[in-house]
Amino acid sequence: MNYKIALIRGDGIGPEVVNEAVGVMEAVGKKFGHTFTFVDVLLGGCATDAVGKSYPDGTAEKCKSCDAVLLGAVGGPKWGSDKPAEQRPETALLAIRKDLGLYANLRPAALRPAMLDACPLKKETAEKGIDLMMVRELTGGIYFGKRDKYQTEDRGIECTDLMAYSEKEIERIGRRAFELARLRRKKVSSVDKANVLETSRLWRSVMHRLAEEYSDVQYEDVLVDNCAMQLVRDPGQFDVVVTENMFGDILSDEASMVTGSIGLLPSASIGDTAPGLYEPIHGSAPDIAGQDKANPIATILSVAMMFRYSFQRAEEANAIEAAVDAVLAEGWRTPDIAESGVKAIGTKEMGRLIREHI
Repeated sequence: MNYKIALIRGDGIGPEVVNEAVGVMEAVGKKFGHTFTFVDVLLGGCATDAVGKSYPDGTAEKCKSCDAVLLGAVGGPKWGSDKPAEQRPETALLAIRKDLGLYANLRPAALRPAMLDACPLKKETAEKGIDLMMVRELTGGIYFGKRDKYQTEDRGIECTDLMAYSEKEIERIGRRAFELARLRRKKVSSVDKANVLETSRLWRSVMHRLAEEYSDVQYEDVLVDNCAMQLVRDPGQFDVVVTENMFGDILSDEASMVTGSIGLLPSASIGDTAPGLYEPIHGSAPDIAGQDKANPIATILSVAMMFRYSFQRAEEANAIEAAVDAVLAEGWRTPDIAESGVKAIGTKEMGRLIREHI
């Protein structure tokens, strides 16, 4: 099988971690009989430097011609909030998600066996295990609502951001969560703020209707402030957590930290049609770019998600995850996850070791 993959190498450490992920992809191809065609796509700060805007014309079309998209990382202080919107990498990320119809962001937060001591929670909490999937609605809500800024007579400048959701938007992300739960431990926790927000009350009513349809899946409502607390108190209670865009943005970062390091965590952004977009949750880390210090594991595990969710190749995904766990179990660490006094290895060496295990 030949897969056509769009590569958005991005900024900072992006090109380095993408290179190692591509190497792992090719190792999987050799083992299981797949080939790959790679298409480089410009997006982010590097695109601003090259053509004057972070989301060049034709970017979405190039990605749509591929089976999946792998993104390293974009952004950095060089292209900060003082720049015009069309030059900021964050603008490009929002645009590519919208144009590709990527309404569901999947962010697993799993404490890998060899990283138990890195968990910041109590030992007895970590030992229970952490393996949850954050499902965040990605193309609606306050991030995409109407914005306004105006001068008032007595209060100075006032700004508004509109949070809006439709039944259709809620239902499609809800179905995605229930279907994922059926493949996992059959529990969905829906997070909202229904005691205050009208959008959350609609969210809850749609989710209740879906819960009746998926009667084989355990369902619960969780207020967002309580969810934030429970993720620290007992994250092991969660299986699939589904929520709207802004709540998901915040909670998924919190969930990632209870696993010990954002350098180990992948993500997928998917819609109803190809391609899906796969990327590590960490940033571009420009301070260590080009120094062979970046941890490529999150990007490599994003490739595992690509095989699992875009290509329906569970065996290949399992092989990548098993290789990562084996390397970590042997004690190999990049600087971000190395214990004090332990000699760390570089980006390239970590990629090589994982390829060898595959």
